[in-house]
Amino acid sequence: MRMGGEDARARLESARVATLATVGDDGRPHLVPIVFAVEGDLIHTAVDHKPKSTRNLRRLRDIAQNPRVALLADHYSEDWDELWWVRAEGAASVIVDVDGLRHPIDALVRRYEQYRTRRPEGPVITIQVERWTGWSSS
Repeated sequence: MRMGGEDARARLESARVATLATVGDDGRPHLVPIVFAVEGDLIHTAVDHKPKSTRNLRRLRDIAQNPRVALLADHYSEDWDELWWVRAEGAASVIVDVDGLRHPIDALVRRYEQYRTRRPEGPVITIQVERWTGWSSS
């Protein structure tokens, strides 16, 4: 069954992880799993302390070149009556200034206990969602 925007947003809010899709100037898609916080039609995710090979992340470079992104969350179960997926599409921006980081990081800290002992330093990606879509088997 197709899901309306409000139902899709509620399902996304219930998910703990999602996959962020970006596209760089080379036209190649890039997918990365993220944690996130939803505030209305805004979705925030931060570059955090988890090990990375570089701080010059492809997702940040892609957004600088092409702000169009999609976020996908899904639920799989062997009971296929419980399957669902949600996609949020919109324009992303990268926040690097200290004052701008505070609110989105606070939202992430409220949502993820792991961030309470070690707050992300950023930058933060904020997505202005323009389209919510989804599907549920029941």
